[in-house]
Amino acid sequence: MKELLINDQIRDREVRLIGEDGQQYGVISIRDARQIAEEKGLDLCKVTPPGQTPATCKLMDYGKYRYDQQKREKEAKKNQTVTEIKEIRLSATIDIGDTTRLAAQTAKFIEKGNKVKASIRLKGRQQAHPEIAVGIVSDYIEMVKEASSAPVAVEKAPTQEGRMIFTILAPAKTK
Repeated sequence: MKELLINDQIRDREVRLIGEDGQQYGVISIRDARQIAEEKGLDLCKVTPPGQTPATCKLMDYGKYRYDQQKREKEAKKNQTVTEIKEIRLSATIDIGDTTRLAAQTAKFIEKGNKVKASIRLKGRQQAHPEIAVGIVSDYIEMVKEASSAPVAVEKAPTQEGRMIFTILAPAKTK
């Protein structure tokens, strides 16, 4: 939450003052603005970014303003969904049983709404034939689509970066 400068923290000579109901007081000295705020029992809060002249200040109850801001932030956080990226490691010499087990595990992750990054690290002479690993990843993607009750989207097709071949799977967005 962004903190505002209030009352004695404001160091400008003149400010453009706005009342709590939106009434424009115009450009007045900081002393007069503080006096008006004191008479009304409110705080004088600087609402413009630094460097702008004359600074705009608003009369408000700063405690209530902060409370409302915190409440809004809490509400926004509550409505926010966090997607995790789970990682599954395959191998170029993986057997069909292990691939099926990992595809079922990936399907569970996707049904929960998480993204999954599946990767194969090529070792030694496996690097000479990356097409075998790409084929394994493609088969794995098909197994995940069959095993999952939720629709699966391939966010990133199997690609090779150095020794790694990876793909990213995510729950498909439904309209």
